[in-house]
Amino acid sequence: MPRKTTDIAEEQEEQQIIVTEFSDVMQKSYIDYAMSVIIARALPDVRDGLKPVQRRTLYDMYELGIRYDSPYRKSARIVGDTMGKYHPHGDASIYDALVVMAQDFKKGMALVDGHGNFGSIEGDGAAAMRYTEARLQKITQEAILADLDKDVVDFMPNFDETEKEPVVLPAKLPNLLINGTEGIAVGMATSMPPHNLGEVVDAVKAYILNPDITTLELMEYIKGPDFPTGGLVVNKDELLSIYETGIGKIKLRGRVEVEKGKGGRMLLVITEIPYTMIGANIAKFLTDIVALIDSKKTNDIVDISNQSSKEGMRIVIELKRDANIENLKNMLYKKTKLEDTFGVNMLAVADGRPETLGLKDIIRHHVDFRHELATRKYKNLLEKELEKKEIQEGLIHACEVIDLIIEILRGSKDLKMAKGCLVEGITEGIKFKTEGSRRMAAQLRFTEKQAGAILDMRLYRLIGLELEALLKQHEATIKNIDTYKDILTNRKSMDKLIIKELEGFKKEYDRPRRTEIVNAEEAVYEEKKIEEMEVVFLMDRFGYARTIDTATYDRNKETIDEENRYVFNVMNTGRVCVFTNKGTMHTIKVLDVPFGKLRDKGTPIDNISNYDTQTEHFIYVCTLERLIVQKLMFVTKNAMMKQVFGTEFDVTKRSVAATALSEDDELITVYPIVSEDLVILHTKEGYFLKFDIDEVPDKKKTAIGVRGMKLTGKDYIADVFFAASGCEETVELDGKQVDLSEIRLAKRDGKGSRRR
Repeated sequence: MPRKTTDIAEEQEEQQIIVTEFSDVMQKSYIDYAMSVIIARALPDVRDGLKPVQRRTLYDMYELGIRYDSPYRKSARIVGDTMGKYHPHGDASIYDALVVMAQDFKKGMALVDGHGNFGSIEGDGAAAMRYTEARLQKITQEAILADLDKDVVDFMPNFDETEKEPVVLPAKLPNLLINGTEGIAVGMATSMPPHNLGEVVDAVKAYILNPDITTLELMEYIKGPDFPTGGLVVNKDELLSIYETGIGKIKLRGRVEVEKGKGGRMLLVITEIPYTMIGANIAKFLTDIVALIDSKKTNDIVDISNQSSKEGMRIVIELKRDANIENLKNMLYKKTKLEDTFGVNMLAVADGRPETLGLKDIIRHHVDFRHELATRKYKNLLEKELEKKEIQEGLIHACEVIDLIIEILRGSKDLKMAKGCLVEGITEGIKFKTEGSRRMAAQLRFTEKQAGAILDMRLYRLIGLELEALLKQHEATIKNIDTYKDILTNRKSMDKLIIKELEGFKKEYDRPRRTEIVNAEEAVYEEKKIEEMEVVFLMDRFGYARTIDTATYDRNKETIDEENRYVFNVMNTGRVCVFTNKGTMHTIKVLDVPFGKLRDKGTPIDNISNYDTQTEHFIYVCTLERLIVQKLMFVTKNAMMKQVFGTEFDVTKRSVAATALSEDDELITVYPIVSEDLVILHTKEGYFLKFDIDEVPDKKKTAIGVRGMKLTGKDYIADVFFAASGCEETVELDGKQVDLSEIRLAKRDGKGSRRR
């Protein structure tokens, strides 16, 4: 049946296509995504100093009743409940947040009390969530989650609108300053160091008493960061600029003490590490010291051991008797992570948008938030006290006319009639003993709430002691109302209350400062001059490299040449160049190659260079000194060729592209041209092409080169031979002897001839 014209028109009207620019849609979508990551995932709120995942985890623990004075609960229970109710972004992010909040070596004030393996300062990961347990810390309940039941913060629907979650937690301490934070968003990142709780409290008090206080004056209270790992901040004079702008770099050093060891040897003992060394960087620090020993940068270190335990950090470096201790300390500062920088970027969400904040800005936002919390709290408390006062006054008055009320109740037919009399004085239908009682009842004007309380009142409330207690309660209620009104109308009273709470937190939870703030001079050390000498570089077919002295090589020349693929003399201050099939040249400092005895195994070249054993294999190795005076011939699997002057490779980078390669090509030969003037290409299919080397042009190292031979099908270059005119040379291929001089001379880029 044909469709009506009106139906088609209506369908076209419903299916209107909105034409828009694709770039505009992408831009809007990306901005929406970026803001979602910034606001809802990566950055903390300046008010409570928490990221959403941290806030939701703590709130969930609060809702589950996992308080500091209750038993621990499985972390998996907390993570699962948080993910199901508030944070549907995977269990890993929730558990990671829970673990970090329990690690006192990362946080200035741990918010979670962890039970079980929650990782270590040396980088050991936490146990799986099914094994660990957790509960809230006492300070978290008292300073971060208190008053949630007093409607002091707004709540919003969760992701599926089945639950409510707080927009922000009612933090009574500036958690952002005390615990610091780190986070990477889209196009921005935040990094804030932790601070001492007592100092932060004093600074907040000072700001409350004088809102015009300067950052410099605030720093009389907050001396600088206070890292849980201790250590030293050595650029004290730069802290003012950092705290004013919210951006800068803090220089950290570990604490090094000198002790006497056995046999008169001195020990350098590292008892505190820079905050940035937490985790894998401790192992890297030990590795770096070993590297300094191996590379002969120092001969003063005899042994190094990590003796750290639950009692604290203790890394012991044993020195030679005549070691220059001060110079060695400075070398550790310069060459290892014992001195490091902490990049500060005080970025947080303030008033709904990301903002870089200075010290005073953070404190101002916190104090404003505290006033907002106090205002909402005491408004709610005042309303409850006024309601209580109303009911108490009703009950007190009811006790005074209790006989009349009993007469009304006995004379009323139902509850509605009795309540109407108590509230509006309606006496119709009520039986009274006397007309006087009726007149008195008609004058009653209790409120609805008072009448409800009177009707619910039990007879025992008429006992003298109960009435006396009611009067005392009424007095206390009147006093509370006056107090709350004073707090709400008098800023000084509210400030006094906030300061009192802050002092209480400081008294209970303050601890001595761990990080020392000083101005220290730049670490300067005299690098030991290397005695220049000639050594022999050895590398076997597996890529293990080492150097030995020339005398050892001379005594064992035949054995060494037989066991190693590359053997050549080089100065110990020189560099070795390694060309690989991927068209890359890696440079290795000879000083990085272990110097040892003949039978030492050596080290893999991937340990001392960027060489990748998974994807690369080496095709030519020589010294840089020899390389720069040569001309090299490059030949690839697809027959691309070029000549390159060695000076092209006189670079300081550890790795450079030696030649450009097409996607399916690889380098098979790098050959230094000396007296040869002929090149012979041999393919997998048995074709030979012989031509003059001069037909291959000189190119830059970044060029791809020219085609040397036409290949058919899946054929490729298998071998490359070089020869001089008039010289007879025979090579063995596939078990047969081939005389290269018998191959006919042709031109480059030919197909070549096949030999049977």
